[in-house]
Amino acid sequence: MENLIKESIKNLSEVGKKAPRLEGVPSGVEGLDDLFFTSKIQDGRAIRMPLGGIPRYSVVNLTGISDTGKSLMAEQFAVKQAARGKRVAFVTVETPATFLSVGLKERAFAMGFQETEEIEKNIYIIDAASYSALREDIKVLLDTLAYAIKTYRIDFTVIDSITGLYEAKEMLARTFVRQVYNFLKKWYQTALLVSQKRSGHEELSAEAAGGYAVSHIVDCTMVLSKRIIQSQYDERIYKKPIGELIRFFRIDGCRMCGHDTDTHLMEITELGLVKIEKSLKEYLKKQ
Repeated sequence: MENLIKESIKNLSEVGKKAPRLEGVPSGVEGLDDLFFTSKIQDGRAIRMPLGGIPRYSVVNLTGISDTGKSLMAEQFAVKQAARGKRVAFVTVETPATFLSVGLKERAFAMGFQETEEIEKNIYIIDAASYSALREDIKVLLDTLAYAIKTYRIDFTVIDSITGLYEAKEMLARTFVRQVYNFLKKWYQTALLVSQKRSGHEELSAEAAGGYAVSHIVDCTMVLSKRIIQSQYDERIYKKPIGELIRFFRIDGCRMCGHDTDTHLMEITELGLVKIEKSLKEYLKKQ
């Protein structure tokens, strides 16, 4: 009994007094905010109530193979928060800051924001793509992010991509992700972590490079996938010609609130915006 930690034992009623209120954060992605909900008691029974966005203070994993819309979703999220007057830290691991700025402005224009000055003022880019010390030393990265959060009063964080931080150290993926997750929870961040799937992984699984380390630790995982129409059967089902792409989206668990469990069709519009559409079940029912 000498090694016990009494401070780790907490009564639910005491902890609950310090817990933040459960509320939704608009994502900037059409069709996504309606997929999260909470419950309340009405007339003696539990009923479903829309949350209106992803749960505030959640750490969300966006996973999929390349060209499924992960970075687009992350950029839409960042632009939406900045347009609401909120400050965002965008940790770019893959694309140098100068080039990321072009993408963020394009996303803002596509989302209908004619003036981008307010949005640009509220997004702070941490350029881990250009500074190897930020990619290769997790302590340096987290110390830099902590400085940004304190100095600029940041409430939202995007990391694109978390798998880029351990690409040569996949055996340590769980350690990396746990450190980042605990850091984001300590600083009360609402965060999106982009993670890359191996092309050999099952399309709609939550697995990312490094195994299930990301999805097992975070609060919520969203899975994005794509397939090429390759047969007449696919043509009949999806009403698209052979050779075209069709995209899918699913929420693969969320600890903080209820969520839609269906697989949905997903589109990347001609303006480069991700849009979540009707469920595959509903779509096929009408065929």
